[in-house]
Amino acid sequence: MNARFLLKTISHITLAGFLLYTLSACKDSGGWYGGNDDSPDDSSRILNQPSQISRLIPARVKERDAWAVDISRIMDELKINKTQENVCSVIAVVDQESNFVANPTVPDLGNKAIKAFQTEVPQKFVRQFGPALGPAVSRYFTSVLVNEPSKENSFLIQMRTVKTEQQLDLIYRQIFAYVSKQFYADSITNAAAKFMGKDIGEDNNPITTIGSMQVSVKYAREHQRDNAPVNELRDYMYTREGGLYYGIHRLMKYPAAYDNAQYRFADYNSGMYSSRNAAFQQDINKLLNTDMALDGDLLLYDKDDKAQSMPSQTETALNQLFADHGMPMKPEQIRADLLQEKQAEFENTSTYQNVITLYKQQFGKNPPYAIMPQVVISGPKLSKDYNTNWYATNVTRRYETCMRHGGGTGRHRKR
Repeated sequence: MNARFLLKTISHITLAGFLLYTLSACKDSGGWYGGNDDSPDDSSRILNQPSQISRLIPARVKERDAWAVDISRIMDELKINKTQENVCSVIAVVDQESNFVANPTVPDLGNKAIKAFQTEVPQKFVRQFGPALGPAVSRYFTSVLVNEPSKENSFLIQMRTVKTEQQLDLIYRQIFAYVSKQFYADSITNAAAKFMGKDIGEDNNPITTIGSMQVSVKYAREHQRDNAPVNELRDYMYTREGGLYYGIHRLMKYPAAYDNAQYRFADYNSGMYSSRNAAFQQDINKLLNTDMALDGDLLLYDKDDKAQSMPSQTETALNQLFADHGMPMKPEQIRADLLQEKQAEFENTSTYQNVITLYKQQFGKNPPYAIMPQVVISGPKLSKDYNTNWYATNVTRRYETCMRHGGGTGRHRKR
């Protein structure tokens, strides 16, 4: 099932690991990352007390003191400096994603989920099990949905009444638990189980983003604090603390040299370093006089976020660019460099450095480090499609309100 279909107003987010960065902007006390090596030069701007954070949270928020305590403690645990910029960045994203509700309700969630479930499940099973076995598994799954655990209280009937993503998640878990048990008793599903070799429930659960900051479950699993089973992790992410922990981790726990908060907010929507990568794509466009999409993805990815072997527009354009300029860059080297696109180290690769050099030579100036990625946002919460600029603009507006409320400038300070 398409991971985008449910419970998130932004497009499915690609993932990345922790990164090192050497640019001085990352060490600025007004920056958006507060790792161990940060040394703020203005201690008055550090919000050491939860009460200081509470005053920045919108007054309409229930239990804002409790939210502030969790934000303060989590930022301490993650070693993120509690500058006003960093705290307001967190507040802005939480407010945009859930209005400070740990487990937000979604209007008409049940009917939307059923529609997506019935239209997309067959496609997913065909991809998983192939054209011969997939349709049979899909029919079996649909039968379970309509008839179990009883016709009077079927999973389908239960789904129509849900109001929150957690309620729906729990029903999905029951469905997959039931189907998993039948895998080894039913001839069709027994064959499917041999192909699966995975956790059928987690791999097929369409609820992929959770909680007050709508964090990817996959991201949380990759950065999990303990070895708790995935369903326990999901339950934790529906709590105020759990949603904040993994959301703050996802938002703040990677260095970036952005000089404006909106680019980190754009990354939260469209993927780590997508703002930087979109600028890189724009450099290539200008050098080749082409009109390549500026989506921040330099390679093509499948639904599991794995790079595909098929060359992307960016990869093809880079091969052409280096050939046109007689630069000895082999295709395999370009591919290896592009595989680092979700890391800070990508900027140290020959591919990135050569494009920057060519840009400077041709235009006589440095290219922009980041631009707004052009990514479409769709989902059941939205009445129509929007884009990353819409998302980042709305979060930035909340961020600037927070900064003004606390006496800040609303802008990132850069040395």
